[in-house]
Amino acid sequence: MRDPLSVLTDAFTSFLFGKVETTRLPVRTSTGQAQAVYLPTAAPGLGDSGVIIGREVYSGKGYIYDPFQLYGQQLPAPHWLVLGESGNGKSALEKTYVLRQLRFRDRQVVVLDAQGEDGVGEWNLVAQELGITPIRLDPMAALDMGIRLNPLDPAITTTGQLALLRTIIEVAMGHGLDERSGFALKVAHAYVNATIVDRQPVLSDIVEQLRHPEPESAEAMNVAIDDVRAWGLDVALVLDRLVDGDLRGMFDGPTTVGIDLDAPLIVFDLSHIDRNSIAMPILMAIVGVWLEHTWIRPDRKKRIFLVEEAWHIINSPFVAQLFQRLLKFGRRLGLSFVAVVHHLSDVVDGAAAKEAAAILKMASTRTIYAQKADEARATGRVLGLPRWAVEIIPTLTPGIAVWDVNGNVQVVKHLVTETERPLVFTDRAMTESSADLAEDDALHAAELEAEERAAAFVEHRLGDSESTVA
Repeated sequence: MRDPLSVLTDAFTSFLFGKVETTRLPVRTSTGQAQAVYLPTAAPGLGDSGVIIGREVYSGKGYIYDPFQLYGQQLPAPHWLVLGESGNGKSALEKTYVLRQLRFRDRQVVVLDAQGEDGVGEWNLVAQELGITPIRLDPMAALDMGIRLNPLDPAITTTGQLALLRTIIEVAMGHGLDERSGFALKVAHAYVNATIVDRQPVLSDIVEQLRHPEPESAEAMNVAIDDVRAWGLDVALVLDRLVDGDLRGMFDGPTTVGIDLDAPLIVFDLSHIDRNSIAMPILMAIVGVWLEHTWIRPDRKKRIFLVEEAWHIINSPFVAQLFQRLLKFGRRLGLSFVAVVHHLSDVVDGAAAKEAAAILKMASTRTIYAQKADEARATGRVLGLPRWAVEIIPTLTPGIAVWDVNGNVQVVKHLVTETERPLVFTDRAMTESSADLAEDDALHAAELEAEERAAAFVEHRLGDSESTVA
């Protein structure tokens, strides 16, 4: 029984303003019909300016990403980390991303290509399509007047040359230089630069000076000449490997004439180097510093530095420190660093955990392809991913990845055009690209089912989107 005063109030209100509440009869319907009552909703995208990647799985919207457009607004840093096991689409994503970026006139890309078969790197087809000749670093070819990069190239500052020499030696020795060895290297480098003026100084000049130091070097510090020679002996032995050892020919002569640093795409083909040897981080260090002093310039170009097998950088303390400086310096000049790694555990559990953490922190964009459940949980803890994203990573099919752009997390299906397909999917049997092609062909039949399953999972987990893995 309603209160008489309430009845009177409702009657008076209805008289003045009309009936304020509509009485509706209940309606029975199916969920399939009722879904039209609710407008579709989706998380906001990253804008409509930049490079098209594909489409969001659960909303169907186009997914556009460009670190140069987002930097300073949605991104604190333009650097990007790509993770995932082989055969899930990392290679296809990298290549199509570079091809699409190069459609902009103010873009330039350097790729360190550490994979390949049949005597060429994995980026060889892309380079050929663009009329680019890869810079193939090969000890055997270098002996026949192949490509050389000179760590003492005059294009590199004197300070940069000395820093590079120290990094090479520290990587090879596995520890930092002590003060005495550092002094011997410094005086040898200074003497070589001061006395050789009619040609480019080369590493053999440094080795010779370390073996036979000048008396002036000893007198400057009031020590015996034999002491200076002893201090520089280990340094000379390490550098001798680049002059007369297994890495000879690539760095012990003047820089090869004709390397075009103004080309839109520069590919360093490292596929002839043993990826598990100490040679790879040494190469990474030399190429990194050489690029820092010869390639990155204040000319308003936007540059992308893409490194495959990037754990060779992040897993070495000395090389990681070098690249950390490069990233900080390059950010002011429009450099986006893209690191491609199979497993994050290769990095965070390695010898350079501290340096790796610093580099990972600078990567505001993280793309994670399918991983095993244990690896996905470890990745989620390190990167602070939402719980729903961590749980969906092991279920991802090839071509689909979790994208975390400074906290904006989406599940994205990468799309490859028919024009790009021959360039990014090769027919070599054992490469990641071949696996991508086989998986991609099979995906056409099951694509809709896979995306619907992922969409349902994401929608079910949306309530957990604010929580992260403990």
